[in-house]
Amino acid sequence: MQITLKQISSLVKVRDKAALDAKEILKATALSGEEYSYQVVVSADVSVRARVEMTSPIVEHVELYYVRKAVMDYPYYIGREEDDDIFITKEPGLMPDILMPIENQNHCFHVADVPESLWVRVKTKDVAPGTYPITIRVAREPHVIDQCNVTPSAEITFELTVLAEKMPEQRTKFTQWFHADCIANVHNVEVYSEAHWALIDRYIACAADVGINMILTPVITPPLDTSIGLRRRCVQLVKITKTGDKYTFDFSRVRRFISLLDKNGIKYIEIMHLFSQWGLRSAPNILIEEDGKEDFLFGWDVSGQSEEYKNFLLQFVPALVVFLKEEGVFERCYFHISDEPNVESLARYEYGSELIKPMLEGAPLMDALSHLEFYERGYTDMPICSVGRLGPFLEKKLENQWTYYCCTMHKHTTNRFIAQPSYRNRVIGLQMYKYNIMGFLHWGYNYYNEQGSRYPINPYMTTSSECAFPSGDAFSVYPDENYGAIPSLRAIVFKEALQDIEICRTLEKYIGKDAVISFIESEAGAPITLTDYPRSDDFIVDVIEKMKRKIAEFAAK
Repeated sequence: MQITLKQISSLVKVRDKAALDAKEILKATALSGEEYSYQVVVSADVSVRARVEMTSPIVEHVELYYVRKAVMDYPYYIGREEDDDIFITKEPGLMPDILMPIENQNHCFHVADVPESLWVRVKTKDVAPGTYPITIRVAREPHVIDQCNVTPSAEITFELTVLAEKMPEQRTKFTQWFHADCIANVHNVEVYSEAHWALIDRYIACAADVGINMILTPVITPPLDTSIGLRRRCVQLVKITKTGDKYTFDFSRVRRFISLLDKNGIKYIEIMHLFSQWGLRSAPNILIEEDGKEDFLFGWDVSGQSEEYKNFLLQFVPALVVFLKEEGVFERCYFHISDEPNVESLARYEYGSELIKPMLEGAPLMDALSHLEFYERGYTDMPICSVGRLGPFLEKKLENQWTYYCCTMHKHTTNRFIAQPSYRNRVIGLQMYKYNIMGFLHWGYNYYNEQGSRYPINPYMTTSSECAFPSGDAFSVYPDENYGAIPSLRAIVFKEALQDIEICRTLEKYIGKDAVISFIESEAGAPITLTDYPRSDDFIVDVIEKMKRKIAEFAAK
């Protein structure tokens, strides 16, 4: 028997023998502090269980994962028009996505007639400038009935040159919505039990690890993705008591949540939405104690514009602001009115904005919306427009332009569905750099519910929330018994896109932004827009490598 290894970029999804034809890479360059990922494709001429070993002078800075395939039960919206290359396949099946950590030499994986992949992630923070070999050895696991002492194996070496030029701190604000109720559901723990708090800590740590620097904080249970008339599992941090028309608030659990954000290096605090999704028609589901009994005194049956809810907000929001200021975190906070309001709800959004904004004392309001009127009329400070509708917003050249995508961005634009090629995920870094987009939002960090939160789902069995969204839209990390949360390769590739922005900015320091864009587009052979860019696994990897080498040349002068 024979084991064969090949090193390829992080942008190839190793799902069949076509991966063996991918461009081989033997060496690369990294800025100091950059995280660099590549893959080792493992193939064998017979079915074999294999073990992996890694040696390197910087072994303590290298993480190794086995790339497991995820169930792709709903690859795309059936019946919608798509461009030709948006999906690797439209057939349900399996696709590489789950990054299972390998921490010791007892870890085994199976290689048969389909190649498998090992993901190598080098974290160069605290690594001195220099060139470092990383050697991966794969050997068949010894079997008790072996008749000889020969163990088939193969090894391969990658060289990473770490530059003296430092990777700048990530300036792009990035949030993926954090669903605390889904953590309790999927791990079968009680909300805000010690077990739940420990898991929240791990999920926040994983979020920080994949580049998320803003966390949706459930001061009240976020009014998101909940079918009308239903309630998501209550994860409201604030304990509220009502006496007559007066409310009192206990923010002690908010303080504990923020302490976990601080522990894990999360810079920005995102306060959840204060009105129902898609139009502000209702108040969120809010649990309140009155006369010794707890009940949901607000919810779908209470208008978002009612005097009763207005009275609550006029007490709640100022109390929250005072608390955040006392904690010294108010300057890090961002607030929401309602998610994805449409033009029909403009008047209701005006009401919400004019009610809430004066109480925020200058803290920014941000919302996912795709109609310029909300910004032009001053109702929001940071419009987060979908990538497919950004044109009119970009013409205004806003200083704090954000963008987002979700299930409906499916033609020509970037996205990160499991069935899509990884270059479609990573190209957003170059796009955001060119268009001065300062922040990115994605709703699905760990949404492990059915579409309307009617019931929890098993993310290892359905990656589409029961065929509600294209597989992968609802979450970017997977629950794990040992680690709490483990990343998808899509999450790591998106972090690479965030790093690409900072690499562009580093080169800009030497040659100016126009020259950086000109270089990228000369390599692409055409201007890069939000819908036009090279459809290639190799383009982004190659152009970023060339940019880093240019940085090294300028830094050496």
